Amino acid sequence: MISINGVIVGLEDLQKEITNNEQRAILKQMVSYHVVYYYSSLQQLKFELLFRVNTIKAATALDKSGAKFTTFAYSFPNRKYWYRLPNGGFLLREGFNPSEGIEDIVKNGKLYAFECATAIAIVLYIAALYTIGPRAFNTYFRNLYLMDWQFDEDLPVYQKDGEDFLIGDVLHFKNPEFDPKQPWWRAENVIFFGHDKFFGHGVGIRDSKTIINFLNGKRKENPTQSAYLMRMITRPNYRTINLLR
Repeated sequence: MISINGVIVGLEDLQKEITNNEQRAILKQMVSYHVVYYYSSLQQLKFELLFRVNTIKAATALDKSGAKFTTFAYSFPNRKYWYRLPNGGFLLREGFNPSEGIEDIVKNGKLYAFECATAIAIVLYIAALYTIGPRAFNTYFRNLYLMDWQFDEDLPVYQKDGEDFLIGDVLHFKNPEFDPKQPWWRAENVIFFGHDKFFGHGVGIRDSKTIINFLNGKRKENPTQSAYLMRMITRPNYRTINLLR
C-alpha cells in the first residue's frame, strides 16, 4: 500500500501523475503488498520511482560494459581515473569529476574487474548520477571510493527483512555450503528487475533458477543444502538522496 501525507492512495489516484510504464509497474508492486510505503509528498514518491528505474538502467549498462568479475586480490580499475588501493578498492584520482570516473566504468568496462558487492555500489552510484544529475553528483560525491559495501554518507543504504521485493531493490542469494576454495561464491548480490529477473555481476541478467543452479555448482563436496534467495532487502534511503538535488 502507498500512503502520501497520511492518506492511503490507489493506482487510480496516481494514473494521471505517473504515466511512465516502468514506474507504473513499481506502483503495482507497491499496492499489491500489505506493507505500507509512506511518503510525505507525491514528489517524494516520484523521486523514488525515478531512482528505481534508473537503477535498472544502470545495472543493464554495467552488464553490457564488459567489466569482469574477480576477487579483491585481483581487482583493477582504469588507472586514468582511479587509484587501486592495497585492499582492492578504487579511489578517484585528483582532477577528475566523480561523474567522469563512474561513467567510465560503463564506457570502458573491459578496463575494470571487481566483485559483486562493489558492482552493486557502482550500480547505485550510476543510478544516483542519472537521477540527480552531474552537477549535484560532483558536489556531493567528491573523493569517491568504491569498495565492497562501503558507501558515501550521501548515499546511505539500509537493510530490512521481508519479501516485498520491488523493482530496483538489492537482493541477496545465499550459498550456505559454498566451496571453501571459492569463498567469493558464498553469496551473490543482485539487482531485482521484476518478473523473476536479476542482475548479478559475474552471472549476468538471469532468473532465480539459473542463479541458484550456478551457485549450487560452487558448493563443497557432498552438499545437502541448496543456494536460495534470502528474505533480506537492501535499499538506498531515497528521502535523504532526494535532498541532494
